[in-house]
Amino acid sequence: MKLTTNFSRKFRCRRATCGKWSDFSGHVLSFVLNSILLVPSTESPSSLIVTGGAGFIGSNLTLALQEKFPEARLTVIDDFRSGNFKNLAGYRGDFVAHNLATLNWRENFGDEKFDAIFHLASITDTTLHDQFVQVHDNVESFRRLLNFARPSATRIIYASSASTYGAVTEASVESDGAAPANAYSFSKAIMDNIARRAAAESPGWIIVGLRYFNVYGPREAHKGVPASMVYHLAQQMKAGLRPRIFKHGEQKRDFVYVKDTVEGSIRAFGAQTSGIYNLGSGDARSFNELVAVLNKCFDTNLQPDYIDNPHAHYQNFTQADLTNARSALGYEPRFPLEDGVCDYMHWLYPA
Repeated sequence: MKLTTNFSRKFRCRRATCGKWSDFSGHVLSFVLNSILLVPSTESPSSLIVTGGAGFIGSNLTLALQEKFPEARLTVIDDFRSGNFKNLAGYRGDFVAHNLATLNWRENFGDEKFDAIFHLASITDTTLHDQFVQVHDNVESFRRLLNFARPSATRIIYASSASTYGAVTEASVESDGAAPANAYSFSKAIMDNIARRAAAESPGWIIVGLRYFNVYGPREAHKGVPASMVYHLAQQMKAGLRPRIFKHGEQKRDFVYVKDTVEGSIRAFGAQTSGIYNLGSGDARSFNELVAVLNKCFDTNLQPDYIDNPHAHYQNFTQADLTNARSALGYEPRFPLEDGVCDYMHWLYPA
């Protein structure tokens, strides 16, 4: 694969909001050096598939791929259970409306060759209690995709999940054992197992899993209840209501802006070996801090309305250790919570 350097990125850090990011120059140098090694040239891919491309992260990824690789043929596969056609406004590629758990890849695509398949399709509602549906659809969709891609060793970049780590109290490392607390995270852990085995059996086949942490950003509103905490709190506060959070707001999340997860996903296209990597901000921020950030964005002073947590199994802490993603993918998140939330609010509530 031909590799090239991408120096078009603009590095900005506002002193008022960046905190420990004030020493950003070191990150810039590291990012540029990694870019030399890992970013595919814009002429590299000719045909790409994005499953779940009408969903939240999938639609942002699809539109970013379209902008980055304007000559590539893009195909989105989605059944709209977790997506919406409105997320693909401006999309110029092909679309296959189908349930991936029953899709006959060979029948639909024959011997067509693809440079990569970005697999983001899944049932993402962690409150769905039908274990068979959740696990069957997520795992069998992935198995069918791998069976199609194996003969041609088509590069696979798939969505795993930080939920596989379960209840933790410190930053999660990819080598930590899986401890799924619900059927969704169990299905993702099984996908990781299948991916590791497939990669081990075919050393020349690149399969990259990405454990997305708590993603927020544009094109998530259609998800309803499963949409991010950032979205739901913003809706409440924009309506003049006190933001409702679990007592007493000290739970912490690795909130990561969707633009960063998209960047990391595209960088995975240039990975030199198979692996599973965390994609987060690398910083755990409390629910109270999130409310403060939103108050600053809206120029309000709404105090939290603390409520009891009704969930028996709940991740009170998430944080991504980004060591491996930085070294293998050259991934460097660009949006601390303050910048990501304000950028999102400008998109969500345009002046």
